[in-house]
Amino acid sequence: MSTTTTTATATISASLTTHLTVLALLSATTVYCFYKSRRLRQLKLSPSSSNPNLSTATRRGKIFFISQTNTSKTLAERLYKLLISNNFEFDLIDPNSYEPEDLHNETLVLIVASTWEDGNAPSNGVFLSNWLSESAEDFRVGSLLLKKCKFAVFGVGSRVYGDKFNAVGRDFARRMRALGAVEILPLGEGDVDEGELDKEFGVWSKEVIRVLKNGELGGIGSGVVGENGGEVIDGSDYDEEDEYDDDEENAVETDIVDLEDIAGKSLSKKDMALVTSNGKKNGEKVMVTPVIRASLTKQGYKIIGSHSGVKICRWTKSQLRGRGGCYKHSFYGIESHRCMEATPSLACANKCVFCWRHHTNPVGKSWQWKMDDPLMIVNSAIEEHKKMIKQMKGVPGVTAERLSEGLLPRHCALSLVGEPIMYPEINSLVDELHKRRISTFLVTNAQFPDKIVSLKPITQLYVSVDAATKDNMKAIDRPLFGDFWERFVDSLKALRDKQQRTVYRLTLVKGWNTEDIDAYSSLFSIGNPDFVEIKGVTYCGTSATSKLTMENVPWHADVKAFSEALAEKSHGEYEVACEHVHSCCVLLAKVDKFKINGQWHTWIDYEKFHDLVASGKPFGSNDYMALTPSWAVYGANEGGFDPEQARYKKERNHKSNR
Repeated sequence: MSTTTTTATATISASLTTHLTVLALLSATTVYCFYKSRRLRQLKLSPSSSNPNLSTATRRGKIFFISQTNTSKTLAERLYKLLISNNFEFDLIDPNSYEPEDLHNETLVLIVASTWEDGNAPSNGVFLSNWLSESAEDFRVGSLLLKKCKFAVFGVGSRVYGDKFNAVGRDFARRMRALGAVEILPLGEGDVDEGELDKEFGVWSKEVIRVLKNGELGGIGSGVVGENGGEVIDGSDYDEEDEYDDDEENAVETDIVDLEDIAGKSLSKKDMALVTSNGKKNGEKVMVTPVIRASLTKQGYKIIGSHSGVKICRWTKSQLRGRGGCYKHSFYGIESHRCMEATPSLACANKCVFCWRHHTNPVGKSWQWKMDDPLMIVNSAIEEHKKMIKQMKGVPGVTAERLSEGLLPRHCALSLVGEPIMYPEINSLVDELHKRRISTFLVTNAQFPDKIVSLKPITQLYVSVDAATKDNMKAIDRPLFGDFWERFVDSLKALRDKQQRTVYRLTLVKGWNTEDIDAYSSLFSIGNPDFVEIKGVTYCGTSATSKLTMENVPWHADVKAFSEALAEKSHGEYEVACEHVHSCCVLLAKVDKFKINGQWHTWIDYEKFHDLVASGKPFGSNDYMALTPSWAVYGANEGGFDPEQARYKKERNHKSNR
């Protein structure tokens, strides 16, 4: 009896527990359903719920900048400020810090994308670019992944790269469309080498504002939230004139910038009126646009006409003060204080990583600009040079004798910036200089072999040999021509046929080209140069277009070691002849030509050269050489410093990690 009672009690207890559990479950479900019902009702009553694309995670638009040299970043920042001023909430995003898998949650994306080497994306956009490409080609992803996303793209590039122009911007737009995103504006495109980038971007930005305000293309205006959290129908008025007014006021005050970074600096209204579309002025295409002119002028260049320039060299100032001349004084006997540094073409066909002009000059593969008269260029260059020399009057160390000599230039280094040989009237310009008995030292980047062939005799012709292999040259020179290597080799062959003095000019960049001694040696037989100048790269400060640091600058000991090894590879054909320690520069010379009775003759008899040119008869490099002074010879105690000058060493107060 006792057992039966116990069993019954247990059964009742278990049944009660089960009933209570079920009741609790039902109660919880009821509460949840009630909560969910009220929540849904609240959402339906919420103003923002009328937009199916709007969620708490995607209310703010995104601006992505794909940038290597800060050009696109600068433009994106400008667009961001403009949008914020019009009460549109946006986030400025570096793709490096963004997860592409979240892109399908976005409702509005604006992309400002630069194209880098070989039509590839800059480093900060590689991952995002690859993700878009892989997703667009993956059948498992589908073509509606980004169906909620509206987007617009502005591409930044250079038309001189042909079909690679704005390749990245175009690819981003194509991939976004392939994944179902809706393009709210046609692809905007800006050209950094035409001087119209700011104007083009300004027009595109204005269109972005118009589309957002009008809510065009699927009511995109409702996809971005204003400062009060509600929909933005009308923001503050957009005044394009205000944009240019601000830029005009700041244009002169901004720091010197690279050509590729000029994007953030709009032309003034006055300049805009002068320059029409495609960089043309009064119907003719101009090489030096107002923006480029302003940047180069601030760096000390005197712009001549529409494509030439002149600038006073620091070594000219130095020898005017009696403090020593440049390496050309040590190697070839020029008078540095009587040397004019100029160019008839500020344009170049390369964008070298070590460019000491920081790419503030235009680029191009052929002459496509208005052309100035060579006589005007020479006369103007001399006049501008004289003005700069006169400014040295009264400077400590400058004597009346040296100042008067400096006002009569006797040498012209056609190596200021750009590619002088591109100028169609280069021979006429050289003639004008020689008529005034001004010697000519012309440097070419070895991309125009036909121009070398047709070049008249000059005092000394240089070819820049920045790398010894095709891959290294592509990385260092960043040439515009696809057949750059073939052009380089043909230029060396053209050099071989020249009867006057010829030079290979090597710039050593530690970590880039200092290990290629065998490859460099193999180039000697192609051009058979009289001399080989080997110089350590000059560090010119931080540049957005170059990754070089002081770690890439070799010591003079490094340059000497490289030069000695290179001379040894020539099996006696070349020997180390001179050095200029201050410039970290060493000269190799052909032994059979310039070492006579054990003495080097690398200097130039300039008066003899001009007499030979005036005679009109053929002549060679042996006909105007002169004895090299002992202080300039390799290994001399003076290290290439002229003992007649007063050596002055600056006191260094900065820290060095070298």
